[in-house]
Amino acid sequence: MANMTGSTALAMARNRAAVMAELRRLMPRMGEQRKALPFGLAAIDSHLPDGGLACGALHEVVPAAESCIAAAFGFIAAVLGRLAYPLVFVMPAYGLRPYRPHGRLHGHGLNALGLDPGRLILVETTHRKETLWAMEEAVRSAAPAAVAGVIDTLDLKLSQRLHLAATEAGVPLFLLRPTPPTPPSPASGGGWGGGSAAATRWRIGPAPAARDRFGLVTQPRWHLQLERCRNGRPGEWVVEYDHVAHRFSLAAALADFSRARGTGETSIRQAS
Repeated sequence: MANMTGSTALAMARNRAAVMAELRRLMPRMGEQRKALPFGLAAIDSHLPDGGLACGALHEVVPAAESCIAAAFGFIAAVLGRLAYPLVFVMPAYGLRPYRPHGRLHGHGLNALGLDPGRLILVETTHRKETLWAMEEAVRSAAPAAVAGVIDTLDLKLSQRLHLAATEAGVPLFLLRPTPPTPPSPASGGGWGGGSAAATRWRIGPAPAARDRFGLVTQPRWHLQLERCRNGRPGEWVVEYDHVAHRFSLAAALADFSRARGTGETSIRQAS
């Protein structure tokens, strides 16, 4: 170092700066460490701790009925579409058993919901153990902005393990589960199959979509029911989604209802 010329030292400093810049570009999530992902819609965010979905937590999404699997997938895609990349989706090749032959991702469908398939890392698994392992490892890596997955059954112990992994990494994990045969019972902690450690549970059903004068769908709509929310409050809404602006809004039919509840906002913008 004593014999290093000024020009050599300057070149090395520039190289280090270039390397650091490239690392920051490749790992855009470094230093973000968000606490929550707000919907930006007061009608929903006021029910959630920290004004949004907890980043370091497990969130369950449940179709309202077996016929609502597409609606549940759509809701998850809309939430993921508002996040930075990369995104990881763990999809069992054997499918979500109650919904065979449905329950597979479709590129055009993701695009229609504002989620570029090129931003999504799809992991297909052949066994249930592989599905759980892939989700846990993806979360623990802390590399993705979010992880989503599909699973047929999950007990309390495994849900606790996944929730702990999400908490330690500060990464949200969205888990699509099949519809339970009966509504969750408060005695079991609001869960089924031995309960669940999830921070939130959303029951998703379709609602009549917004259409243009030609009858074509312009904005999908969902019936959202927040059945369980740790440190928050349950709620129920009908929302629509603008895939271009990455914005949710209350469906027109509920606009007056939201004002009656004291909520002032009617739309949400893409989380930055």
